[in-house]
Amino acid sequence: MPSWLKDAVFYEIYPQSFYDTNGDGIGDFQGIIQKLDYIKLLGCNALWINPCFDSPFKDAGYDVRNYKLVAPRYGTNEDLFLLFREAHHRGIHVLLDLVPGHTSEEHEWFQKSSQAEKNVYSNRYIWTDFCFAAADGFPYIAGESERSGAYVLNFFKCQPALNYGFLHPKESWQLPTDHPDCVATREAMKDVMRFWLSHGCDGFRVDMAASLVKNDDEKHSGTSEIWRNIRKMLDTDYPNAAMVSEWDDPPLALSAGFHMDFYLNSRNGYTTLMRDYDMEAEDKSYFKAEGGGISRFLADYLPKYMRTKDTGYISFITGNHDTIRARYNLSTSELKLAYAFILTMPGVPFIYYGDEIGMKYLDLPTKEGGYFRTGSRTPMQWNHDKNLGFSTANSSQLYLPVDDAEDAPTVADEQKNPDSLWNTVRKILMLRHRNRDLQADGDFEVYEMKDRLFAYRRGNFLLAVNPSGAERSMWVPFTVKSEFQLGTGSIEKDNIVIGPQSFCVFKISN
Repeated sequence: MPSWLKDAVFYEIYPQSFYDTNGDGIGDFQGIIQKLDYIKLLGCNALWINPCFDSPFKDAGYDVRNYKLVAPRYGTNEDLFLLFREAHHRGIHVLLDLVPGHTSEEHEWFQKSSQAEKNVYSNRYIWTDFCFAAADGFPYIAGESERSGAYVLNFFKCQPALNYGFLHPKESWQLPTDHPDCVATREAMKDVMRFWLSHGCDGFRVDMAASLVKNDDEKHSGTSEIWRNIRKMLDTDYPNAAMVSEWDDPPLALSAGFHMDFYLNSRNGYTTLMRDYDMEAEDKSYFKAEGGGISRFLADYLPKYMRTKDTGYISFITGNHDTIRARYNLSTSELKLAYAFILTMPGVPFIYYGDEIGMKYLDLPTKEGGYFRTGSRTPMQWNHDKNLGFSTANSSQLYLPVDDAEDAPTVADEQKNPDSLWNTVRKILMLRHRNRDLQADGDFEVYEMKDRLFAYRRGNFLLAVNPSGAERSMWVPFTVKSEFQLGTGSIEKDNIVIGPQSFCVFKISN
């Protein structure tokens, strides 16, 4: 396990929307480099950069055309190498977004696999053995190549599935996972990883990590075996490299070799904290002042935590490029409580760019396959200069429009206000970095849960959150002193009183 993960806090950057330095309306690597000091000042010491490889951008870069070449709109390979060096100079690690389950239909591998004449890439993708043969329940495309066969898709029409084999082949065109051509696909992906790791990358966020082997079983045995093989390579050749999976099943993902797994969409878990409007007609998100309780979250989270706390990390997120921004349904005061909780839980947290200032979700037409997600991918709001400081381009040239509301938050305004969301996040991260008990490996146990008050221990700290509109109290059999407060909290003999919509951290002294 890379030791740097113990105190890591990640900042996710959607590169086309972060900062544009050449005036073309699209963010770039030089823009990220220029904002590294900002990221460090906030308290983040690691980055996850969304896909930045060469692509036709039918799915915002998740349709890779060349794994070893960056998209020209962001710069050059040398610019990305420089970003690695500049980040390391500031003590910041960098993960790239790896898309192992599929490529663009324009990738050279697929172009060769589509040829009628058999070649080394013929089985790099999954093809049926006849142009009119359906793909046994899998989404597929036929009639677009000279090869007589239909190819399986992994996501959109433009993303043919790479062939890692079938756990239980049923048809002649379904190869077993140990077939030499399926093994060659795995080795080709390891080669891609080695390329970027050798140039300074610190690891990968892995897109759709569970999607490799087809006809896999419930435990994803075939896919897991591939990731364990890749983890063995990392442990041997790049022991400080880290992988975080988009799997949303930490016990499975961590047993498969990942160091971290995102806690994303569990119906009765993470979703109940931040965006319960997805589940109920009435929003009962825990962090809303008039929301629901925390018991559903704990029933989902605690078993997963207990099964994984000694093998890897669960990664909470403030949001990401695939989710509607938290500001959509939570007020700034509610966001403060939510982020304070997320950033003081065990594991390795991720902050989505702009969440630290409360950027809003915008209702926009789809862009590059974003659909409803497009409104969470708008340009970063730096100041009150042209295009809110994102770009000097004409507004019509911007990758996406900036928030034109009068109350659109900006970094400049947030940094000036000591009570802002930005300063709240920074203070919490400073507290986390100063105290090992609040970092990834610190102990965790539930202390109190009643009337929407939730208190938990992290080593020698007692933390309590009360998102309700009424004061709550709890008995403590030990001496404590106040360490950090959002809202109000007081110590009265053997009781702690937590004010409405408050989050408090207490240091246990005996």
